[in-house]
Amino acid sequence: MIWDDLDARLERVPGTVSAYVGRLGAEPTWTRRPDATHYAASTMKIAVLLALHRAAEAGELDLDAPIPVVNGFDSAQPGTPRFSCAQHYDNDDAVWARVGGTAPLRWLADRMITRSSNLATNIVLGRVGLPAVARAWALAGARHSVTGRGIEDFAARDAGITNLVTAADLAALLGGLITGAARPGPLASPAACAAMTDVLLAQEHREDLAAGLPEGTRIAHKNGWVRGVRHGAGVVLPDDAPPYVIVVCTTTDLADGGATGEEVEDDACRLIAEISATVWAARHDLAG
Repeated sequence: MIWDDLDARLERVPGTVSAYVGRLGAEPTWTRRPDATHYAASTMKIAVLLALHRAAEAGELDLDAPIPVVNGFDSAQPGTPRFSCAQHYDNDDAVWARVGGTAPLRWLADRMITRSSNLATNIVLGRVGLPAVARAWALAGARHSVTGRGIEDFAARDAGITNLVTAADLAALLGGLITGAARPGPLASPAACAAMTDVLLAQEHREDLAAGLPEGTRIAHKNGWVRGVRHGAGVVLPDDAPPYVIVVCTTTDLADGGATGEEVEDDACRLIAEISATVWAARHDLAG
C-alpha cells in the first residue's frame, strides 16, 4: 500500500515529518502527524495574505494605494526597541530597492508570496496587525497555528513568542482559499480568493513540491525554510484529476539549507519533492 510504504520510509527520517494529502472538500486520504507543530518559517505568509485581503474587503486598506517602504518595525515583545530586517537574509532585492520610497500593498503582498520577501511581509504585517492574522487562522479552522511576531523579531523570539504551523492547519487554510474562489465561503469573497489563488499560482520558488510534478502542472503553493526546517504546502490542479491539497512539514537536520536568503536544495527539500511525486502518481486514487 502506497501510504503504508510512505509511512515506513518517513519513520527512518530523523526529526519530525508531518503530512496531509487529500482531495479538496473531502476527508484526507493520508496524514502523518498532521497536528504536530513546526516553526512556520515563511508558510505563515499565507495567513498574512488572507488578513490583508480581508482588511481590503472591509474598506480598512486600499491595496493599490502607495505606502512607505520602511525597514523598521515594532516588536511583538513590549518595551523593546524596534527591529529591522537584514537584506542578506531576504529573497527579493526588488523590495529593498524601494526602501525610502513607496509601493502599493498589492505589489508588496505579491512579493511576499512569489519571492518570499521578509521585508515585504513585515511591512504588510505592520499594516494588518497580528490580531487580524489570528482571525484569518481561526476562520480557516486552524487549531494549533499561531503567528505571534514578524520575521527577524529576535527580541520576541527570545521571549518565547513564535510562529507555528501544522500540516492540517495549512491544508485547511489553502483548501479554503482555493475552494473560496469558486463559491462563497468563510474566508473572503470569491473575487478575493481568486486573486490570492493567482498569487499562489505565481510562486517562483519551485524546488520542493513543484519539483515533484510534471513540467507545467499548476500548483498554488507556498514553501518555507530555515536551518532545521523545510515545509511545502500547496493545492495541485491536474488537468486529468480533481484538485488535491498536499502539505509536508519537516523539522529535521536534513534541512541544512541555512539561514540565508539563498534558495538551497537540501535533503529535506528533495524529500518533499519525492513525496509530491508519489502523491501525483496516486492522484486518481485519492479519496473523495
